[in-house]
Amino acid sequence: MKRAILLILDSVGIGEMPDAHEYGDEGSNTLANIAKATGGLNLPNMGAMGLGKIHEIMGVDAVANPSGAYGKAAEASVGKDTVTGHWEIAGCILDTPLNTYPNGFSKEIMDEFERRIGRGTLGNVVASGTEIIKELGEEHMATGKPIVYTSADSVFQIAAHEEIIPIPELYKMCEIARDMLMGDWTVGRVIARPFVGESAETFKRTSNRHDYSLDPFCKTMLDYIKEDGQEVYGVGKIKDIFNGKGVTKTVRTTSNQDGMAKTLEAVQEDSDGLIFINLVDFDMLFGHRNNPQGYKEALEEVDRWMPDLLKTMKEDDLLIISADHGCDPTTASTDHSREYIPLLVYGNSVTPRYLGIRSSFNDIGKSILDYLDIENDLNGESFL
Repeated sequence: MKRAILLILDSVGIGEMPDAHEYGDEGSNTLANIAKATGGLNLPNMGAMGLGKIHEIMGVDAVANPSGAYGKAAEASVGKDTVTGHWEIAGCILDTPLNTYPNGFSKEIMDEFERRIGRGTLGNVVASGTEIIKELGEEHMATGKPIVYTSADSVFQIAAHEEIIPIPELYKMCEIARDMLMGDWTVGRVIARPFVGESAETFKRTSNRHDYSLDPFCKTMLDYIKEDGQEVYGVGKIKDIFNGKGVTKTVRTTSNQDGMAKTLEAVQEDSDGLIFINLVDFDMLFGHRNNPQGYKEALEEVDRWMPDLLKTMKEDDLLIISADHGCDPTTASTDHSREYIPLLVYGNSVTPRYLGIRSSFNDIGKSILDYLDIENDLNGESFL
């Protein structure tokens, strides 16, 4: 029984794209720059699949006989965010970027949001999530006003202390914002960002984050697999990214470690179709916080886990390891970077070879549907 396992290492880019200068991302190379900044990366298992042959990465050998197929893919969509990257992997190219709000949200938007939730808000700025709760968390606790902020991505984020605005109430606020932020006000994601703690020094975000996305603007790989009667098993924030569309089974994760454990549980099951995993800590904990050492340790942890995944895979499983964008922690920016994404393809049916530079992330979704023998009209070209 054929099955595909798509493992997205969130933000693990592998070099600036030709148009990176248009995004302020000249010189970005998440993997290679982390390696340089930290004295090299120890990734023998991904290296054996061919990672070091895609691009020179300090510490990762360009092995003579890789065990998998390898290459990289360019983003055809306009943008460099999570939703855009995942949607393109699944077959949707965005020709126009999702709205961003570099100066905060308009008075019209905020007035309407405050009217609908029945209270005022704090913030309405572009900010780091960890910094804004340090800055405004105590005022939030005193006033009960939620903290609204955004980033370089198309996001409307609402932070609230779990004891001041309970989780169900915060989620309701996010649902109100999601219903509101459509049309001319569209944002890609509304995100609940709960936190706990007693003061600015002890505030800490919790794993009760919840994303409210949009339905993809086209039919995706997930839809085709579901319509064929096969399973689409989302591990991590996959269901959120696709707004549940095309997902038949889902499990939440609290960390990379939890994601890896739940991936093994999913792979152990007798299922068909697709297991689609997102490991988010690279991006959330280390990329946006410009922490190359933490990013390095997270990469090496996943690489040490890789043999467990490979020995758990079944005979007809196809494994694809990739990313959705970059987030180079060695640059001055704390935002995502416009980069190529790596492609590592492994399985009994895979002939080890160079896959070249793919012109679109779509090729991943196209290849998975090809492997599963599902007829489709998806954009892209199969590399299988």
